Amino acid sequence: MINPQPDKQELLRSEQADMADGEPYDLLGIGIGPFNLGLAALLQKTAVKAVFCERKPQFDWHSGMLLEGTTLQVPFFADLVTMADPTHPLSYLNYLHEHGRLYHFYFLERFHIPRREYNHYCQWAASKLPCCQFGSEVADVRLVERGGVKLFEAVIRDTASGAARRILARDLVLGVGSVPHVPRPMSGFGITEGVFHAADYLGYRERCLAARKITVIGSGQSAGEVFLDLLQEQRNYGYRLDWLTRSKGFLPMEYSKLGLEHFSPDYTSYFYNLPAAVKDRVRAGQDLLYKGISAKTIADIYDQLYDAGVGGDQPDVGLLALTEVEGIQLAAGEDAAQCRLSCRHIEQGRSFTHDSEIVILATGYRHAVPSCLEPLRSLLVWDEQERFEVTEDYRLVWKDREVANRIYVQNGELHTHGVGAPDLGLGAYRNSVIINGLTGQTVYPLRKRNVFQQFGLQAAEHTAAAAAEPAGAAGSDGMAEAAGAYPEGSGKA
Repeated sequence: MINPQPDKQELLRSEQADMADGEPYDLLGIGIGPFNLGLAALLQKTAVKAVFCERKPQFDWHSGMLLEGTTLQVPFFADLVTMADPTHPLSYLNYLHEHGRLYHFYFLERFHIPRREYNHYCQWAASKLPCCQFGSEVADVRLVERGGVKLFEAVIRDTASGAARRILARDLVLGVGSVPHVPRPMSGFGITEGVFHAADYLGYRERCLAARKITVIGSGQSAGEVFLDLLQEQRNYGYRLDWLTRSKGFLPMEYSKLGLEHFSPDYTSYFYNLPAAVKDRVRAGQDLLYKGISAKTIADIYDQLYDAGVGGDQPDVGLLALTEVEGIQLAAGEDAAQCRLSCRHIEQGRSFTHDSEIVILATGYRHAVPSCLEPLRSLLVWDEQERFEVTEDYRLVWKDREVANRIYVQNGELHTHGVGAPDLGLGAYRNSVIINGLTGQTVYPLRKRNVFQQFGLQAAEHTAAAAAEPAGAAGSDGMAEAAGAYPEGSGKA
């Protein structure tokens, strides 16, 4: 068992000594997920004095979805450090080396590693980073003045004892991650009513296996993995299994090589410089870049369905797309169905009800603004949809531009930086940008050209094109540039 915090008491004594002298940290990290853990690892190369606080007792990444056989959807290069520093001692390959698994991995011949092993790798890395303090919740952050210098003052609460202490820091980095999203028509219910989010699936799996009717709602990878797991067990337990989604179908995630180039610094830079209204429109059409189901999961589901139908028997399964769930009511009664879903088929416009004992909401995640930032909310700039304004180098924007203290954000900038924000493969790049900004030095060089394709026109090309073409020549809506230099289906190379 890896101890994620081997020297906690020593850390607390050291911190108290620092505070007695009034010496602030350079950086306070709020939350320890993969992105802030990667930042802590890459900061080892610098003199930045940092502390990272996490309320959980140890590193635990999507523990409710660490199913047997599931893998990351990105190659192992997307570990904490490799894409910024392949020689770093906290790389995934060094983790394998220390655990005597390097030859095993070599013979495995896979780029996509088990999700459970990725979680264990991160726990291993956290155990080697004394700046990571688990069981420590940041309860309140304020901007204060000490000796004529503005600093962040944070209240840190020990989640085990409830004891609180205060620390000072010059800058912050938010790495609290996302939280399960429950659409309003399905909110207000819990496990007592048989309704829960897929994020908690493993904790409630045994209850599912004992049910008579189970319904999965959603269209992404989590929905596919939960459905597949239950489908594999159906023959042993004999429940009815349904899968409803409002998407057009049970569709695969875009995973072509040129499609993957959207998860690059190049595309992030291109997207960031689009007008805000264009960003929202472009992103709305990119769901399958990051919300679809892996082709392997779809194939495994189909194979299970086919095997269940050997001999002409139809599996007791239903899959229905284009279905909007408009509400849930308790309907205890026949056939162990205690939830009644009010549904509507989107294309046919027909309403119907669907009964189920268990309802699993694989309805995604949303970025949440941590409550500890509430004292700073009125000092920050927000857009019309109450989202952070974020600079290209991942800083939140102060209303008072004279404030020099920086608040960096990790995976809270989907609306400003595009689909790569939650992608593990861009974590090391974003951390490189943050570290270079913190230190004022090029600690980690950033390459300007990382992909083969071109996203949009360069400034000089745009000027030449505008001079050569009449108004409106870009297309019927004038937005060809927003979709990229070569519109989809143009046949141009």
